[in-house]
Amino acid sequence: MRTNDLVLLGAVEALLDSAGLDCLIADQHISALEGMIGAFPRRLLVREADKRRARALLVEAGYGAELRDE
Repeated sequence: MRTNDLVLLGAVEALLDSAGLDCLIADQHISALEGMIGAFPRRLLVREADKRRARALLVEAGYGAELRDE
């Protein structure tokens, strides 16, 4: 997932955490430095082993449109 929507990132991070899935929000600092113009969206990353489970969980929760194609 790539976005600068901090509310969305927080909600998805909490959802994954509640399911026991670790995630990492990458590019936080560069995104803040560029002033949120959208040139460097933050990326939410999960472990390769958790990818299918995380994707299914996010689709079920209504966040499927935010996901990138594999």
